[in-house]
Amino acid sequence: MRAIFITVLLLTSMGQESSAAESGVIVLYHHVATNTPSSTSISPEDFRAHLEYLRDNQFNVVRLDTLIESLKNQRQLPDRTISITFDDGYISIYEEAFPILQSFGFPFALFVSTDPLNRNQTNYMNWEQVREISEAGALIANHMVDHPYMLNRLNGENQQQWLERQRMEILEAEETIERETSQSHRYLAYPYGEFNPAIKSMLEELDFIGLAQNSGAVGFNSDFQALPRYPLASIYASLDTARSKFDSKAFNVKLVRPASPEVSVRNPSVTLEFAPGNYNFSQIGCFANSEPIPLNWQDREAGLLELIPNQEYGGRRWRYICTAPDPGTSRYYWYSVQFINTGN
Repeated sequence: MRAIFITVLLLTSMGQESSAAESGVIVLYHHVATNTPSSTSISPEDFRAHLEYLRDNQFNVVRLDTLIESLKNQRQLPDRTISITFDDGYISIYEEAFPILQSFGFPFALFVSTDPLNRNQTNYMNWEQVREISEAGALIANHMVDHPYMLNRLNGENQQQWLERQRMEILEAEETIERETSQSHRYLAYPYGEFNPAIKSMLEELDFIGLAQNSGAVGFNSDFQALPRYPLASIYASLDTARSKFDSKAFNVKLVRPASPEVSVRNPSVTLEFAPGNYNFSQIGCFANSEPIPLNWQDREAGLLELIPNQEYGGRRWRYICTAPDPGTSRYYWYSVQFINTGN
């Protein structure tokens, strides 16, 4: 199967334009089924349609480690490079998604929470099935032991105790995955996409890459302790909404303020610093819940932009999304800022 993957990638690259890129896209799926929660599900039919679109439009589908290592080392990639990932280890990934992916010859990554597999929990794969997809060429990586809300603290737990508990769970899950599959990539997909600066610093100390769930393309200048991925489920599962994400490009942008996605207010202002790129600052638009966010250019020439939302946002997690058209194409640059309010 590894040989098939390599052959398909070579053929795909030969069919592409020779243009190179400094960014790519990571997509995220959970359930591939019609009888599971809609918020984290895509039907097998829609999933197949996604893969057909990638194949028919000459996307360069690579395994996650190929994409990440290229970006970390600032090696250009073929344009329209994409990696497919799954979180949690649900049985539908093995029964539905895996055979479809094999038929296309597309590589993928699976982030597993180890405790449900250890307990043979209903609706999850078992380790024998995980080993089968591992031996077929899939990348297997870390999604913690018990899929915790990493920002939540136990009663009476101080900062040091809380952080040590996260550290031990990450390392325990990594050891289990290596024991069961002989793989250890030190990639962590944050459960629920939640993190803060302390967790990111810990990950960096442990030499881990972190993957989040806020939307956006990934590039040379991305935060490798919080790489964005596009979740494609529910209303975002249709090909009509997915194709613009497949085709997106990464802004070169730095989040100046706030320093942490963990906030106590429900309409935090944000300061972003956009580096010059193949986009026009005047065409940048930012949104939340599909509604525009008022923009205050503090210094347009320097790319310094403040977002000042005029409404409050509900739920535990939400995000602000900024886009700008890629001149001369139908594609967009895409960046999002994640927020978590643990008081909800």
